[in-house]
Amino acid sequence: MTDITLYHNPACGTSRNTLALIRNSGVEPVIILYLETPPDRDKLKELIGAMGISVRALLRTNVDPYQVLGLVDEHFSDDQLLDAMLAHPILINRPIVVTPLGTRLCRPSEVVLDILPDPQQGEFSKEDGEKVIDKDGNRLV
Repeated sequence: MTDITLYHNPACGTSRNTLALIRNSGVEPVIILYLETPPDRDKLKELIGAMGISVRALLRTNVDPYQVLGLVDEHFSDDQLLDAMLAHPILINRPIVVTPLGTRLCRPSEVVLDILPDPQQGEFSKEDGEKVIDKDGNRLV
């Protein structure tokens, strides 16, 4: 059983790269397809607290519900922003990774390297070809 959880959207390149970096450390994480199985309010608050970010910092701003709901307006409370994310999980930025070493919003994907307990096991390049890990498992970026 793994002690790494990935809140994942397989349609997102950053999320796919993050998953690949986790797997490159020899671990198969628990994968939560958060658009299908979104976290509840308590879990979402827990994740935000563990990441040490604001509720607003977890909002995706380039999706339709953000514009339609007018979430750019700063008058929305944290509870109202959470309500929006719970009603429209696409508003939750991703990927979020939870490990024994911490919880992070992994944007860019190599942020995950800061919280992986196990070293990289070999060379890794992102989907766009950017080299992140050399053949000896060392971080390049």
